Amino acid sequence: MTTSTEPARRVSSRLAAIAESATLAVDAKAKALKAAGRPVVGFGAGEPDFPTPPHIVEAAIEAARDPKNHKYSPASGLPELRKAIADKTLADSGIHVDPANILVTNGGKQAVYQAFAAITDPGDEIILPAPYWTTYPEAIRLCDGVPTKVFTNAESGYKVTLEQLEAARNRRTKAILICSPSNPTGAMYSAEELTAIGEWALEHGLWVVTDEIYEHLTYGKKMNYLLDLVPDLANQTIVLNGVAKTYSMTGWRVGWMYGPKDIIKAATNMQSHTTSNVSNVSQRAAIAALTGPQDIVEDMRKAFEGRRNLLLGMLRDIDGVIVPKAEGAFYLYPDVTSLLGREINGRTAENTTELAAIILEDAEVAVVPGEAFGASGCLRFSYALNEADLVEGITRIQNLLA
Repeated sequence: MTTSTEPARRVSSRLAAIAESATLAVDAKAKALKAAGRPVVGFGAGEPDFPTPPHIVEAAIEAARDPKNHKYSPASGLPELRKAIADKTLADSGIHVDPANILVTNGGKQAVYQAFAAITDPGDEIILPAPYWTTYPEAIRLCDGVPTKVFTNAESGYKVTLEQLEAARNRRTKAILICSPSNPTGAMYSAEELTAIGEWALEHGLWVVTDEIYEHLTYGKKMNYLLDLVPDLANQTIVLNGVAKTYSMTGWRVGWMYGPKDIIKAATNMQSHTTSNVSNVSQRAAIAALTGPQDIVEDMRKAFEGRRNLLLGMLRDIDGVIVPKAEGAFYLYPDVTSLLGREINGRTAENTTELAAIILEDAEVAVVPGEAFGASGCLRFSYALNEADLVEGITRIQNLLA
C-alpha cells in the first residue's frame, strides 16, 4: 500500500478560491493607518457617513426591551416587515409584490448569494457587466456558476450594449446581473436601455438578477425599475434591495429579495439552515425606516449630489483623467490610464493597484483600484465622506500628480 506524501488540504478549494473584498480591505487599511495616527483620507468605503436617523435608532431601542424580540422569528422575516417592503415597493416602483414572495436577508450580500444559489447549477454562465461590485463574481463562483464578464469603459458611460450581451450569450447562459445605479461606476440605465435589456432577456429565456440597492440615490434622473418597464419578466426576475444605503444602515444588516414563489421558497429553505432569521431588533428598525418620515432620505440624497458635483470638478481638473458624470449611487470611477507608466514621486505604476498604493503611501489617500472591479485602468472614489475631507483628499492627489 502506498501513501500520499502531499499534505492534506486544510482549506477547501471552494473557499480558498474566494478573494478578500477589496473595498473592505482598503477601508480597513485606511482605518488602521488612522488609528496609528496617520491623517489618511479614505475614499474606499461604500457606506454613507451619516448616522442612522434617530427615529430608527429609537425604534430599535424599544424593540430590544420587548421580550417578543428575544426569540426566534420566521426565517423569511417578520410579517410586518415583509408587508412594509411590499408597500414600499408599490409606492416607489408601482410593482405589486405578495409579501409571501419576499425574503428578508442578513444584508444585501446574503440576498446576492441566495439569488444565485437558487437559480445556478454547475457550469451555468451568468453574464456580469464590468466593472462590477466585488461580491458578484465570488457569489456566482460559490454557487458553481461561471461569471461571463462583459467589459464596458468610460466612453460608453460604463453601460453594456445589446450587441455585447448577445455576443456573450451561449447555450450555457442562465442569467444576467444588472445593477443600476451601479457600484462602482454610478452609471444608470435609461428606461429605453433597461427595457431593451429586459426584452432581450425575456426573448431568450434568461433570468435577470437586478440589484436596486441605490434606488433612492439618483441625480437629475428618476430611478427606472425593470419589472415596471417589462412586467412579463416577473417569472424570471429576482430583485435585490435593502435599507443600508437609503437610510445609512449598513451595520444593521437588513436586506431582502423578492421574485417568483418557487425561487423565494428555495432561498428561504436555504436561509433556514444557515442564518435563520435576521436580528429582530434590526428588523424592527427597518420597519421604522420604511414606514416613518422620509425627508431624511431626500436630505442625504441632496448632500451626496453636492459632493458628487464637487468631486467631479476636482477630478476633471487633473490632467489626463477621464471622469464620466455618475447619475446615481455615491461613486465616481475615473479612467486613469494616462497616469500608468508615468513617474510619480520617483516611482512608476504599471497598473491601478500599484497606483493606489503610491497614492496611499505618498498622499495618504485611500482609493480602490480598478482590478477589484474587473480590470485595471480606473480608480473608484466613494464620496460618502464630508466635504472638508473630500477637498483635502483630492487636493493631496492633485499635488502628488502635479
